[in-house]
Amino acid sequence: MESMVKNNLDFWAGKRVLITGHTGFKGSWLMIWLSKLGAQIYGFSLEPDKNSKLFKYIFQSNYLTDNKVNHYIGDIRDKTELSKFVKESNPDVVFHLAAQPLVKKGYEDPLLTWETNLIGSLNLLDELKNINKSCAVIIVTTDKVYKNNNWIYGYRELDALGGYDPYSASKAALEIAVSSWRDSFCVNKEKISSNLKIATARAGNVIGGGDWANDRIVPDAIRSIIKKDSLLLRNPYSTRPWQHVLEPLWGYILLAKFLYVDGSTFSESFNFGPNISSNRPVKDVVEKIFDYWPGKYTIQKEQNTYHEAVRLNLNVDKAFQKLNWFPKMDFELTIQKTVRWYKDSYEGKSQIECCLEDINFYQNLIK
Repeated sequence: MESMVKNNLDFWAGKRVLITGHTGFKGSWLMIWLSKLGAQIYGFSLEPDKNSKLFKYIFQSNYLTDNKVNHYIGDIRDKTELSKFVKESNPDVVFHLAAQPLVKKGYEDPLLTWETNLIGSLNLLDELKNINKSCAVIIVTTDKVYKNNNWIYGYRELDALGGYDPYSASKAALEIAVSSWRDSFCVNKEKISSNLKIATARAGNVIGGGDWANDRIVPDAIRSIIKKDSLLLRNPYSTRPWQHVLEPLWGYILLAKFLYVDGSTFSESFNFGPNISSNRPVKDVVEKIFDYWPGKYTIQKEQNTYHEAVRLNLNVDKAFQKLNWFPKMDFELTIQKTVRWYKDSYEGKSQIECCLEDINFYQNLIK
């Protein structure tokens, strides 16, 4: 098993990797991990917003220069700029994380959400067809692509897609569009995208150090601790599958490697979720955070304006059977490592050092 893990990690040395959305939370962690493994990173993203503090710290340090990370600002809706970058990067592997990722923002600006998540993603696939070599493409969607019946069972990759809100619907539509693109254009050498091996990855509610987005429970809780405020909980009893950010990223890394080697077997959709015991109400997450770093909360009494699912679980049997991927961190360890990152950073430790420590810890787990 250890030699298999080593082989999966050694694969990345010298690979040209394009990451869209590399300035975001998951993108920043993925960029650090893959550059540590020796990949040549090409990042394409919007300007980092005011909450992308992890990437801003990385940018202000010498990390990008020292690790020869190519950082490019652009919008995946702009096909001209995207075309230039795809040609320059000439990737072996693509991780497509660029998206409008917030449910609330989807309600506030639905057209932007649809244009970015669906049309922007299709722009990328259309440009990738022009590179003259085989390329593995991981399209990152979300656990919210499923038609949510609020049942206790984990959703499987063959379950019906849906989406109540604009964000979820745009990602479900992307799943359908990718499947159509793959079937229409990638099936044989005569097709326009025969060089592409495409898979979609579904995960959600990732937590970990460096996330400062608004309207997300962990950064909201950490801000309340630092400011000595009371955290306001909107939906304390909504249950979500909480997982550390490194868990799905390891799934993406594994899937990309297998996809690159054998596209015909792995050009499918895959769930990456935590153990069933990590499906916990929001209230449990906050109370566990406050066990490690004391704080306080109050529960919002007025009704929430936006629709949110009460329960959402994923079945990850397929990832285990085909990729030998399964979650390594339970709920307790996930919260512990997340809070430790924020505390260490708050007390002055380098944010990159905090990330690398967690990556090294996780690589020891997967051995």
